[in-house]
This record gives sequence, structure tokens and C-alpha cells, in this order.
Amino acid sequence: MKHTVYVVGIGPGGPAGMTAEARQVLDRCDCIIGYTTYIGLIKEEYSHKELLDTGMTKEADRCRLVIDKAREGKTVALVSSGDAGVYGMAGIMHEVAADCDDIDVVVVAGVTAACSGAALLGAPLTHDVCLISLSDLLTPWEVIEKRLRCAAEGDFVIVLYNPASKKRADYLRKACQIIQAYRPGNTPAGVVRYIGRDGETAEITTLTQLQDMVLDMFSTVFIGNSQAKVLKGKMVTPRGYVL
Repeated sequence: MKHTVYVVGIGPGGPAGMTAEARQVLDRCDCIIGYTTYIGLIKEEYSHKELLDTGMTKEADRCRLVIDKAREGKTVALVSSGDAGVYGMAGIMHEVAADCDDIDVVVVAGVTAACSGAALLGAPLTHDVCLISLSDLLTPWEVIEKRLRCAAEGDFVIVLYNPASKKRADYLRKACQIIQAYRPGNTPAGVVRYIGRDGETAEITTLTQLQDMVLDMFSTVFIGNSQAKVLKGKMVTPRGYVL
């Protein structure tokens, strides 16, 4: 017997940031599983469902729990904030289920922080962009550093996920210093915090000022390319249209 499990991106914050498809899938699920913080974002709306959560570094266990629940005959969703395929659970769910002939994985797209954060700042992503996570939990810093250098040299707009934590307090500074070898310190930059949640903020700054900011895992950073500008308090990357 085949079982379908869903991997759902719930958007940046609470239910208001979900796509209609994500909401429809969760509405018909019996069981919703996710990282503790993400379950907390939807707990009130889906309190009538079976809600199961696990902590950080328990991603594979979470996926196996999804399979177990599906084999019990339940319709199950595994949730990620933002989009499940962008630094989310979609990949590992496919990996864990690869040898399970009775499990089909369906990914439901969500709105990733790069898109929702960009909307708050203005229009910083209207040209080529790179998304880079500064978390070295699963990726060595040497690899991250190389990607930063290549993205900066290629003049991409750069979006930094996971820019800082208690253990990585200086990583944002190091990233800014790498990028400043390729673009000036007055390059527009933006920081959004707690997108779609209580305490949401959006701030325009510069690359130089950015390196001294104290951020956390709930922040997303935008660094402009050589054409980026600030127009009426909004960060804009021109596409090149003739005005």
C-alpha cells in the first residue's frame, strides 16, 4: 500500500504567510510534524490536529517519524518555515524515504525568507541573486567563504541566511569583509528580523555598517550588487529597463 507524505513550507511566520495550497494540505492532514519552533508558529490554528515536534539536530528522526505515522494510515505533513526546499526539510525527507517503496513524498512550496524579506525592504532581488547560509553546522566555513567570494566577484545580490548565532558571533563580520574586497562599503544592505512574526522589522543600512550589527538566526541579510540603490527609503536593484 502506498502512502503519501507531504513536506510543507509554511512561509515566514504564522498562517497569514502560507500559500493557499499549503493551508489546504495542512487542513486535510491528521498529523503535523516539525521542529519545535515551527510547530509553535501554527499551533494555535491547528491545535485540533496531532502535533509532534522535535528539537534541533533531530531532522532525520523527524523524517522517520513522518514515515511511521504514514504507515499507521494517517495523512501526515512535515513542516518547514519559509520554503521546505530552501534550507528546509524537503531534501532530507526525500533521502530518508529513498528506500521506502511504499512512501511517496510530495513537496508543497512556501514563501522563503529571501522573497518575504525582500518585499519588506523594497525590491532588492530584481536581478541575479545568490542565497548563502552562514551556518557551518553542516557546511565547512572554508566552503562558505569560497561561495561568498565567488558571489561577490560575480556581482550577485547576496542574501545571507543564518547570519549569526551565539557560537558564530563574528561570522557576519567575516562575510562582510570578504564581500568588501569586491564592492564598496557604501553598498546598500538590508536586514529583516522576525518576518511575519511579532517584532518584525526591516532596516536599510550599508555594507560597512552591516558588519558591526548584532544579529541572530531570525534575521535575514540582503547585500546589494554594484547597481543597488536606495529610493525613497527602499532598497532597489535595477533590472536595466529603459525609463
